[in-house]
Order: sequence, then C-alpha cells, then structure tokens
Amino acid sequence: MSAREVRGAEVLSQVKEGKIKLSTAAEMMRISYRQAKRIWKRYRKAGAKGLAHGNAGQRSHRAKPARLRRQVLGLIRKKYSGAVGERFGPTLAAEHLESEDGLQIDAETLRRWMLAEGLWSRERKRKPYRQRRERKKRFGELVQMDGSFEHWLEDRGRQSCLMNMVDDATGRTLCRLGEQETIWTAANLLRRWIEQHGIPGALYTDWKNVYVRQPTAQEELAGKPAVTQFGRMCAQLGIKIIAASSPQAKGRVERNHGTHQDRLIKKLRRKGISTLAAANQYLENEYLEEHNRRYARKPASGEDFHRPTPGQRQLDEVFCLEQERVLSNDWVVQYGGQLLQVGRQNRHHAPARSKVTVREWEDGRLQLRYRGPSLAWQKIASLPVRPTTEPATKLPRSKLHPASHHPWRQSYQGMPTPRYATHG
Repeated sequence: MSAREVRGAEVLSQVKEGKIKLSTAAEMMRISYRQAKRIWKRYRKAGAKGLAHGNAGQRSHRAKPARLRRQVLGLIRKKYSGAVGERFGPTLAAEHLESEDGLQIDAETLRRWMLAEGLWSRERKRKPYRQRRERKKRFGELVQMDGSFEHWLEDRGRQSCLMNMVDDATGRTLCRLGEQETIWTAANLLRRWIEQHGIPGALYTDWKNVYVRQPTAQEELAGKPAVTQFGRMCAQLGIKIIAASSPQAKGRVERNHGTHQDRLIKKLRRKGISTLAAANQYLENEYLEEHNRRYARKPASGEDFHRPTPGQRQLDEVFCLEQERVLSNDWVVQYGGQLLQVGRQNRHHAPARSKVTVREWEDGRLQLRYRGPSLAWQKIASLPVRPTTEPATKLPRSKLHPASHHPWRQSYQGMPTPRYATHG
C-alpha cells in the first residue's frame, strides 16, 4: 500500500469508531464525498487491504510502446531541447512532432515523459492579487508556523527567536524560544504539537530554506522537486506545506507575534527570567495555558481534523536528518568531518561506491542505512593505509636478446633436417 492509502485507512478507522463523519474524512483525504463513499464501502468489506488499488504494479494497457517513447525523447533532445528560455514546452513540442516528424503524441503524455527525463520543469505561477481568506472550520485543518526574532529577554540575554505555531481555526498557540530559526527548533516544535494534538492536515510557512527552497539548476533539469529536511519530515507524516508569498498571507501568526511581543516580554521581565531554558519552562507551565484560555476561540465545526499521534519510535524515525553519501572502496563514509568505517555485514552487504543514507538525530546519534537495513560502523581517526606494491625487477636488456648461435638467429636452410622427415 502507498503512503496515501495508509493515511486513508487511518482516517477511515476514525469514521468506523464514530469520531468523525464520512464528509470530514473526504476532506481530510482530499477527495470528493462520492469517492469517499466508494472507498468506505471497500474498507468495510475488506479493511485496510481493500484500499489498495487493483492495478497496482501492472502496466497500463493504454501505455505507449517503449520504442516510441525512446524515439520521441531522442527527437526532443536533438531538436527541441536547450536552455530554459530556448527549450520547447510539451504543447509546442507535440505540435512540431506531429507537423515535422509525423508523430502524434498527446501534450499531457509528452509532458509526463519530459518531466521524467528532466527535459521540462514546472514553473510556479502566482496570482497578481491577494484575497481575504476566511478561517478554516476545523481544529488542525491548517496550522501556521513562523519565527519571530526579538530581544525577548531584553538586556538579560541576547536576541533570540520565538518559534510559534497557531491553529487557523481556533487560534490555539504553541511556542518555544531558541537561539535561531533552525531545522531542529522547527522540528521540535512540530513534534510537540503532534504529541499534544495529533498530526495536522497542513502547515503554512515562510519561503525560507528551513521549510521550502528553490530547486537547484540540476534539479530543474532533472524535474525533481526541491525538498528540505523539514519538508521530508512533513512528507513522511502526510503534512502538506503551503509557503506564504508575503507576511500578509500568514496574518494569523504575524498578529500572534505582536501579542507575544507586547505581553511575553513584560511577563518574562517580571519573573526575572534570564535564560532560554527557564523561559521555555515558563511558557510550558504557565504562559501558554493562560494565553490560549484568553485568546483561543471555538472552531466553526466541532470535529477534530488531526490524525492520531504516532508512537514515539515512529516519531524518532521521522524527526532526523537524512543525507546520502558514497561508500568508498575502503568502505568508509565521510560525514560532517568524521570518518565512519562500515563493518562486514552478515546478510545486508553494501558494495563499494554505492550510496548509503546517513541519519543524524539532534543529540548527535548517527545511523547508516543501505536500502533500508542499518549498517554496523565505527568511527576511525584516519583513512585505512593502502598497501604499496613494489615494481617488478627488470632484467638487464642484454639478457633479453638471444645469443648469436641461438636457433632463433639461424635461417631455415641452415637448420638440420629432422630424422623423421621424408624426402620424395
């Protein structure tokens, strides 16, 4: 089953338990109510296995021949490809393939082929105007996340960042103070929200490299999406990230920042708090409960849009950094200035020059994985010393040449006749 089908099974299990209605489940799964009824029927009949698509793993009967696809993509590379401003789009390329090369290919089919081969990339189109957006109806349907840099401790400490999460429907707030707006501060805050309320449907964030980023030139040519470490964590949890184009677009959390800047600074001053650890303890024990009681509101709908909270082990698997590294010929991985020597594996063997995944947690723990299973490794101080081979001893040149009386230097006529030779 795909990740989407697994999430659908989780949502339908809540329908089965009577926690939410089927119409709400349709919105959580981002499908129509009519489609939700069909899926719900399969779920009641066969359980979670009934959500798996029947054609999964099978080749479409309407698929184009592989030979035709290679021919078309070869023509695209030769005649209609080039730089971003020069290359043909799928629609224009389909027209020229039909008029010049006699190949009739649907533009959408050609678009998928070009995206898969890195010959085309989607371009973001933004609306030239902004429209006032109403609050979401359900708690957890959309949560806004942002960081606010301010002298929260005034002259008792350095400038710090308040990471803030605000539910769009209720205005419920969860925040923590950190030195910078980093991946770990954002990930830890999101994990606290999930542990308290469950997995939200979507996050509204800034266009920052912590959350989303622009694709590199190589990713644009290959048609690959640009995903940050935080974005990968959200994708594994099924959380959609919506990047705001302006501060006005995420006005809910921006106005919440203003409230904290007016109230929190003064309260921290009265408490005499001078460290971030003490400030976070005050936020968790006193401030947030009072703030939410005063400013949070009831949602338009009483249904909770959050999905169930995963176990701690599953959350640990999600909230970590993942990077690919190449395994050297000596089975050594270089990561963060460290040399990691991979040991001999019993069952799962990673060949040299293969790509392994390095996973790092906030406390510095590391894990190496190759195609899923983890690898045994140990930290070494330097690269293994490779044995040096001495060059073979060369014989003197004079000994390589035969002597003057050697048979090789005699002509055929002067050689003796063998005894077994016969003459006619």
